[in-house]
Amino acid sequence: MFNYKLLHDMINARILLMLAALLCLPSAAFSQAQRSRDFKNKYRLKEAVVLSRHNIRSPLSGNGSALGELTPHEWFEWSSAPSELTSRGGALETIMGQFFRKWLVDQGLFPENHVPTADEVNIYANSMQRTIATAQYFASGFMPMANLTVNHRFSPSKMDPVFCPQLTKVSPEFQAEAMKQIAAMGGKKGIAGINEAIKPNYELIAEVLDLKDSPAAKSGKTKAFDDYNTEIILEKWQEPKMKGSLKDANSASDAFILQYYEQPDTLKAAFGHDIDRRKWKEIAKIKDVYGDVLFTAPVVAANVAHPLLKYMFDELNSPDRKFTFLVGHDSNIASVAAALGVEDYTLPEAIEQKTPIGSKFVVEKWTGPDGKEYGSINLVYQSVDQLRNVELLDLDNPPMIVPLKLKGLQPNADGLYPMADLMNRFEEAIMAYDDIR
Repeated sequence: MFNYKLLHDMINARILLMLAALLCLPSAAFSQAQRSRDFKNKYRLKEAVVLSRHNIRSPLSGNGSALGELTPHEWFEWSSAPSELTSRGGALETIMGQFFRKWLVDQGLFPENHVPTADEVNIYANSMQRTIATAQYFASGFMPMANLTVNHRFSPSKMDPVFCPQLTKVSPEFQAEAMKQIAAMGGKKGIAGINEAIKPNYELIAEVLDLKDSPAAKSGKTKAFDDYNTEIILEKWQEPKMKGSLKDANSASDAFILQYYEQPDTLKAAFGHDIDRRKWKEIAKIKDVYGDVLFTAPVVAANVAHPLLKYMFDELNSPDRKFTFLVGHDSNIASVAAALGVEDYTLPEAIEQKTPIGSKFVVEKWTGPDGKEYGSINLVYQSVDQLRNVELLDLDNPPMIVPLKLKGLQPNADGLYPMADLMNRFEEAIMAYDDIR
């Protein structure tokens, strides 16, 4: 007699396995499915323009600095000088370059071991050690046979105006509009509301720092992150700046995140505090909010992202260009995304929810089955485990790939926008600079 119970149990078991697999899939699954064999039969990749954040660096300041005074503990002993790319950062960026090579070879954009012409590939970095080094490591993994040139305009370490998120138009009208837009991030309470919303995050980072026992606390300089009256400073030819607890806590948040990526012992990374991944994410949120406040208000983004938007637009219009790799900073990705009208997004398997270390803002240009051009934007980044474990990446173990949507534009069933619409969005973002008074 047929065993219906056995069949029932087998079906339920299979369903449970399928559900478990779905639950374990990263959000990159949408993007990977989007790039299925069927997708590749329909579309041909013509070009990719990548705006990258540098990979893991040491903190901008360390022991003996203002950052060092915020804790009685010693920060991680870094493999590089302050603000420079670490050895782990170099290894991770080489791995990312290798993944991009495998992806582009699989898409048919380049043959294996291709040596491109100067017109086909452009690698351009800001003239800081961490960005030049990131570009060098990426290039070595991307096309190891090609001896690619990493272009940068100045001697290290100097900011290139194309990548420097500086304000080039500042007037009383601009300042008033910028402050209005920034205050709106905090709701009815404005700037104070921004800080009140992350009060638990301030308290958590103070606890993990053991701020109460720090030199800063003992001297009476900083006993808590409770100065909510953040002062925003908007000056011509300068990056947006701030004073107050958000600035101070951001310095510690940045250092903690980097220490977590570098230090294998999670207890040591948190100065002996046993905190889980969720709390690391709460610490990282301070840095996310700091970046949003300074660089993503629409009028500020249009101002500081203008040079990069023009450069990316020109690269997308270069007839012989196939791949562009631009290396800058989190502020570059944040401001470019804001200027283009990218919708809010969530990043799985990341503690930094806006611009994770080493992340790439990837603009793709495709030719469709109808002969027309289509475009898409993805954020590509290594997961926390991939960063901490220095995992090798390939098409079977890819980095996280999250599709980004643009406000007011409707993608087709395959998640692509008409390229004309995407280029119009770039032009609108570029022209928004002209409207600043």
